[in-house]
Amino acid sequence: MELGISQRTAAVAAASAGLGFATAKALANEGVRVVICSRDADRVATAAREIGHGCVGVVADVSTVEGALAFVREAHTTLGRIDILVANGGGPPAGNFASTDLSVYPAAIERSMLATVAMCKEVIPAMQQQRWGRVVAITSTAVRQPFANLILSSTARAGLTAFLKTVSTEVAGDGVTVNTVQPGTHATDRIKQLYGSMEGAAQGIPAGVVGDPQDFGSVVAFLCSEQAKFVTGTHLHVDGGAYPGLM
Repeated sequence: MELGISQRTAAVAAASAGLGFATAKALANEGVRVVICSRDADRVATAAREIGHGCVGVVADVSTVEGALAFVREAHTTLGRIDILVANGGGPPAGNFASTDLSVYPAAIERSMLATVAMCKEVIPAMQQQRWGRVVAITSTAVRQPFANLILSSTARAGLTAFLKTVSTEVAGDGVTVNTVQPGTHATDRIKQLYGSMEGAAQGIPAGVVGDPQDFGSVVAFLCSEQAKFVTGTHLHVDGGAYPGLM
């Protein structure tokens, strides 16, 4: 399917590996001019070369508001405009109610909520002015059903989901869509480190396998397409059927 976004521009955060990388590659393959970021200069340079199509890698730490703003501003300088923003980033430390001190909540909320809020505040007004824009945040199925021992991630990302849903209703009339994608278990380096094998990671997934990051990237690319202009305010779980709820 021709997605109709060739020559559009995109800033894809935290995209030197994993689902961010797969998303950036899917967009680049559609003719989108892409800027990605990572905290590691060597990794982001390697990733940009692998993505190809003129992809540019910059060093930025999107776990902070300051770093997130620096990334989208540099992407804007490089690209001239930002048509598509894919917000992505690593989660905060593990822990439960008893083990997680109040003092660590502000950093977790900055990492997994406020950094994306800042990027949206920076790029959405220009999207509204040009009457076209796409914002997709990669979050987690923990937004729907909190995972044990991940209280910080579940709390912060639930707040981000509410923010993005609210924004989606306010900017829809300006041709800007805002959606989230909630991944389940995919075959990324992190999952391989955690489980050791994909067979172990696939336990409990009705599809019987872990997700392919390339497929995930294609889902995000579709949400950025012309055909998805009527899809906004959605929270799409991509998890092989693992989430058991109705809503």
